[in-house]
Amino acid sequence: MARALRGFPFTEESLQAATDIHPAIVFEPDGYRTDGARLMGRQAAGLGFLRAAVAASRGRPLAGYTARKASADSFAKTVAEIDPQARAQWLNPLRPDALQQLGHLYTPGPGIGELALQRLRVGTHAWSITGVTHTTASHGVMDSLVELPIAPVMPWDAVICTSHAVRGTVETVLEAQRDYLAWRFGEKPRQWSLPQLPVIPLGVHCADFEFGAQERRAARESLRVAADEVVALFVGRLSFHAKAHPHAMYAALEAAAQRSGHKVVLVQCGWFANDAIDRAFREGAAATCPSVRCVFTDGRDERARRASWAAADLFISLSDNIQETFGLTPIEAMAAGLPVLVTDWDGYKDTVRDGVDGFRIATWTPPAGAGERLAWTHEADVDSYDFYCGLTCQFVALDRAMLADRLCLLVQDEALRRRMGDAGRARAREAYDWAVVYRAYQSLWAQLGELRPREAPAAPRASPARLDPFTAFAHYPTHRIAPATLARRRAGANAHDYAPLAGMAIFSYAAREQPSADGFARIWAALGEGGASAEAVATACGATFAETARALAMLAKMGLVELADRSGE
Repeated sequence: MARALRGFPFTEESLQAATDIHPAIVFEPDGYRTDGARLMGRQAAGLGFLRAAVAASRGRPLAGYTARKASADSFAKTVAEIDPQARAQWLNPLRPDALQQLGHLYTPGPGIGELALQRLRVGTHAWSITGVTHTTASHGVMDSLVELPIAPVMPWDAVICTSHAVRGTVETVLEAQRDYLAWRFGEKPRQWSLPQLPVIPLGVHCADFEFGAQERRAARESLRVAADEVVALFVGRLSFHAKAHPHAMYAALEAAAQRSGHKVVLVQCGWFANDAIDRAFREGAAATCPSVRCVFTDGRDERARRASWAAADLFISLSDNIQETFGLTPIEAMAAGLPVLVTDWDGYKDTVRDGVDGFRIATWTPPAGAGERLAWTHEADVDSYDFYCGLTCQFVALDRAMLADRLCLLVQDEALRRRMGDAGRARAREAYDWAVVYRAYQSLWAQLGELRPREAPAAPRASPARLDPFTAFAHYPTHRIAPATLARRRAGANAHDYAPLAGMAIFSYAAREQPSADGFARIWAALGEGGASAEAVATACGATFAETARALAMLAKMGLVELADRSGE
C-alpha cells in the first residue's frame, strides 16, 4: 500500500472525503510572507497554500507550529490579513498532545528529517509529517534529501513533489544515497524506511486573475500600449543566471516582429537583484530585439504586477535553470486566460499542454556525467550556488527555430491566442486552483493517517545527536544523583531563603525549570532535620525520580541543600 501511494492517483471521491483534515503548519515568515524585498516563488506558493488552508478551515482555528513568539504573532497577523474572521492558534512544539490530536504536521520545504527526529521524543506514530519540494538544487536541500534514509521518517510521512521532473530528481538522489550506504557499510540497509513521494502540483487562486475589459484597457493605457500592439509578458525574478536566460526570448520576439509585421511590446515584470543584472537585461534587449519595445515593471508591487497581467496578450517563460522545480507563473497565465509559451522543462512539462494551452519548446542538455566539474567546483566552494546555477544554465539550449515559429503564430493569430487562453483558463480552474489542490493535500493526509499505526513501533527516544545532556555528558561529573544519594538541608539554610535566591538574575533566567514555591515546600518538608534519600524525597513529593533529581541539583547549586554519595555504604 505504501508503494502504491507514491504516485498518488487521487480521485474526486477521495478529494471530497478528507475535507475535515487540517494540519499544524510549520510557520516562519520567510516561508509565507510576500512583502519582503526579495519576492521568491516559494513565498508566493506558501501564501497561496495558507490562503487555501484558511478558506478550508471553516471557522476552526488554524494552528501555526513554531517555537518563537514573534513567528506566532506573524502567523496570526498573516491569517487575519487573509480573513479577519479566521482564527489562528499558536501550537508550541512543547505541546505534543495538541499536535497528536491534529495528527498531521506540514512544513513548506522538503527537509522533514529534523522534524522526524524531534518526533522521536513522543513516538514515530504520533503524527504524520508532510513536506514539499521547491528548489532541489542547493546543497542544503540536497543534504536534507540524502538524510531521509537515515532519518526516522516513516511510510506515513510524505515529501510532496510538485512535478514528475522533480520527483525524478529526488528518486535519483535517494538511489545514489542507497548505493553510497551500501558501499560504506558493506551491504544495503536491512531497513529502508522512506516517506511517500506523491506528485501534487502547486496551485493558484484563479479568481485573482480575472480581469474585465475596462481593467484591461486601463492597464494597456498605463503602459502606453496601442490597440495594434501585441504584448508578450514575462513574470518572475529577472535573473539570467538563476531563473530564465532571456537571449532566446529576445531573439524570437525580434523574429516574430519582423516576420509578422506586428508591433510587439515585451513586458518583463519582476525585480533585479542588483544594478549590474539590470544593465545586462536592458543592454541584451537593446542589442537583440531592437524592433521590440521593452517595458520593465516591478513585480514586487501588487498594482504593477496586476496591470502587467491585465495588459498582456500572451505569456512567455523560457525557464532553463535547475533551481526551478514547478513554475507558478504559467499557471497564473492560464488563469488569466493567456496563451502560454514555455520551455519543455521541469514542471512546465506537466502543466502546459502543448498545442492546447500554448506551446512547449524542446530543450537540450549534455548527457549524464558531463557536469562533474560543475558539481566539483560548487562542492569545493570555488563557485557559489548562484554561480553554479548560472554556469549550468549556459549548457541548457532550446530549439530556436521551433520557438520563433510558435511565437510568430501567437503574435499574428488573435483567434489562436483566444482559443488557447480559454483552454488554459478552464484547465487552471479544473486542476490548479488552490481549492482543488488543497483537497488533494487533504486526501493525501487521510491516506497517510490510514497508514499510521495506532501503537508505537519500537524506536529510540531521541536523535543520537540530541541526547539528554546528562546522558551525553555523564562522564563529566564526580558523582551523579542516584536513588540512594543522601540529600540534607545545608547548615544555616532556611526555607525562606529560596524565593530571594530563585529571583536573583543569576538564577532566574532558568525560572521555568525551578521548583515552584509549593514544590520547594514539599521537598523541604521531605528532607526533615536529618535528610533523606533522593528516592524517598521523590516518593514523599509524588514526583518522578528525574524531576526530584533535577530539583535537588538546583537547590544544591543555590546552596540550600547538600548531597552525599552513599554508594559505598
